[in-house]
Amino acid sequence: MGGMMNLSWEALPLELRTTFRIAHGASDRRDNVLVCLDEGLGEAAAVAYHGETQAGIMAYLSGVGDIWGDDPYLLEDVLTRLPAGSAAARAGIDIALHDAWGKRLGQPLYRLLGLNPARIPLTSFTIAMAEPEVMAEQAREAGLPIYKIKVGGAQDVAAVAAIRAVTAARLRVDANAGWSREQAAALIPRLADYGLELVEQPLPVGDIEGLRWLKAQGFGLPIFADESIKTAWDVAAHAGAVDGVVIKLMKTGGIREALRAIHTAHALGIQVMLSCMIESSVGVTAAAHLAPLCEFVDLDGPLLVRNDPFVGLRYDGARLLLPDAPGIGVLAAIQ
Repeated sequence: MGGMMNLSWEALPLELRTTFRIAHGASDRRDNVLVCLDEGLGEAAAVAYHGETQAGIMAYLSGVGDIWGDDPYLLEDVLTRLPAGSAAARAGIDIALHDAWGKRLGQPLYRLLGLNPARIPLTSFTIAMAEPEVMAEQAREAGLPIYKIKVGGAQDVAAVAAIRAVTAARLRVDANAGWSREQAAALIPRLADYGLELVEQPLPVGDIEGLRWLKAQGFGLPIFADESIKTAWDVAAHAGAVDGVVIKLMKTGGIREALRAIHTAHALGIQVMLSCMIESSVGVTAAAHLAPLCEFVDLDGPLLVRNDPFVGLRYDGARLLLPDAPGIGVLAAIQ
C-alpha cells in the first residue's frame, strides 16, 4: 500500500437529551474522543467504571507511535502491536482501522465479515432511573417493543410495575452492579412476576461465585453479566455462572476482540447481548455491524444524544438499518 497511516484525534463532546441516571451515578454529557486513521473513523468512549477518562484516552493515543507498517490490510498484526492500556482508545483505533479497510475495498464492514444485516435483532431502548411514574411515562410515550429498565435503587419493583402497567413490551432490567447477593435473591423473583426477559449485572463486578450461586437458585430469569465482561477471557471465566454476557466494543478494545468474545460465548453455550456506552453514531454503527451474530441488541446510544455530529445506522422503531456505504458507513451530519 505504501506510506505510513496517519493517526489523529479530537475531543467529541456529547450532550444528552435527558439526565442519564443509573445505579452508580448520573450525567448530562459524555466526553468521548473521535479517532481518525487516514480515511478511517473511530470513536473512544471512556468506561468510567473501568477507570477510563477522556484525558487518559488522549494520552494513550499520543503514545502509540508508528506501529502501522506498510500494509494496513494486516489488521491482526497492526492491532497486536498496540501497547497495553486504554481499552476505549484501542477500540477507537480498531474501529478506524476497520473503517479504512472497508473504504479501501469499497465494501461495508458487515459484507467483509460475511454477515446478513437482515438478521439483526430488535434493539431495546433504555429507561434511566427516575421516579416510577416518570419512567412509566417515558415508556408510554416511546411506544417501542423492548425496554431496558435501569434499577438498583429503592424503588425497583415499583418502577417495573409502573412500566408494565402502561406497556406490553418486552422488559429487561439492568442493576448495573447495584444489588448485594441478598437483595438480588429477594428482588429477582418479585420482578420475574412482571414477565421480564432477563436481568443484567445484578451483583458487584467480579463476584462470579455470587452469580453462580444466583443462577443455581433457579428463579427462571436469565442472568447476564456486563460490567464484569471485557474480553473473551472474561467470557470464559463466567462459563456456568451466567446465561448471557454483554459485549461492548469499548470494553473489548474493538471489533477484533468483540468477535472473539462473541464466538467464545457461543462455544460455551452463553448468549450474547451486543451493547454500547453512550456513543455517537460512529461507535454504535461500528458495533451494529456485528449485531447479526448476537441474540440480543441494546444499541440505542445515538437516541440518547442531542448533538450527534454523524449519521450512520438508522432506527425504524426498534429495527436497526445498517448503512451500506463502504467501511462502517458513517458520514458527517449536515448541520
